[in-house]
Amino acid sequence: MRKRILLDTDIGNDIDDAVCLAYLLANPRCEILGITTVSGEPEKRAQMASAMCIVAGKDIPIYPGAPLPFLIDQRQQRAPQSIALKKWEHQVDFPQGQAVDFLRRTIHANPGEITLLTIGPLTNIALLFLLDPEIPSLLNELVTMCGIFTNRLAGFGPREWNAMLDPHATAVVYKIRPKIHRSIGLDVTCQVRMNSDEVRRRFQIPMLKPVLDFAEIWFKEQDHILFHDPLAATTIFNPEICSFERGLVEVELESSHLMGLTHWNPDATIKPHEVALSVDADLFFKEYFSVF
Repeated sequence: MRKRILLDTDIGNDIDDAVCLAYLLANPRCEILGITTVSGEPEKRAQMASAMCIVAGKDIPIYPGAPLPFLIDQRQQRAPQSIALKKWEHQVDFPQGQAVDFLRRTIHANPGEITLLTIGPLTNIALLFLLDPEIPSLLNELVTMCGIFTNRLAGFGPREWNAMLDPHATAVVYKIRPKIHRSIGLDVTCQVRMNSDEVRRRFQIPMLKPVLDFAEIWFKEQDHILFHDPLAATTIFNPEICSFERGLVEVELESSHLMGLTHWNPDATIKPHEVALSVDADLFFKEYFSVF
């Protein structure tokens, strides 16, 4: 059975968003109903998503979403990988100011059928949940690449990027609870990685060629890819890739230095959230490359 997906992404910074979108576009078990973008320069991010959809031969609705977080300054003002768009055909005009309404209308039209996959800051999703409180109950599931839950990572700090870019939106999404909210955190996603030489060798597949062009921008500062967002996506189609545990996630807002920190309590009385505890990296790579 095909999974019906709505994707919310900040494609254009870390390369893993594009790597994730390529997997979804190539996956015969996936039907992408729409893509919304979030964070600084959402139109350029929409253009990048459009370029990949054109390569895949798919006409998918794309809507630029919120460019700014709720209350804090924008820490992700640009989409630097969009510089590679000059090599790829892409759409340049998109509906403005309609991203959240598009998500709302699509979910209402497909009650109980949609997996909402978020791989960026949660601004669009928090707005959606606040504007229409019925939405969480209409989702099949919410899957987020967000947070750090089991181990704090040396070199990364205590907070995960998506969670801290709009901490107030993150708090809203974890407080307003759909039937299933599954989170794949940085402590697990950092276990799936590939060096730049191997990426260049393995990304010669047509669907991955634009991703490789975007990746060359990324490789100017990093010599590897961490498959954060693709890991979240693959668990939708093969949940055995990660082990999960139920518990309660609460988001830090009191400390200005720790806003967006995800507090994980597996012993809570109520357990509305699932978080990934471990990953089978070999199974992940098998699933990821199987669709191309």
